[in-house]
Amino acid sequence: MSNKQRTVFKVAGYFILLFGSLIFGIVLVVNHLFFSIERVPKGDLLAEEVSPTGDYTVLTYVSNGHSTVAPAVRGEVIYHNKNDNKRNLYWAYRIEEGEIKWINDHIVSINGMELDVRKDTYDFRKD
Repeated sequence: MSNKQRTVFKVAGYFILLFGSLIFGIVLVVNHLFFSIERVPKGDLLAEEVSPTGDYTVLTYVSNGHSTVAPAVRGEVIYHNKNDNKRNLYWAYRIEEGEIKWINDHIVSINGMELDVRKDTYDFRKD
């Protein structure tokens, strides 16, 4: 293989790497801006329930944007064994209630939707 061919392959490789990185970056930004429930508004507290073991607390909030947007409910879990880290767990639209019931140590029901606080997330837009 000649030096000219190696140079062409190098340039093509760099171009593919740059283009792939650009596409990956765009996908991450779009996901964060439009599809992540981590950016939803906090809202007003509706309910708060501590798990049977005391390891987790789930809170629900209602968010009323303004007169042209229907209310939405956001559920948040607090991990007490992990320095009280928080994570959005639930996001439902056109609803104003945030009823919380613990099924067991790790499963919570928010408005009838059962979620494992260790791994599950409910987002009405993905239903």
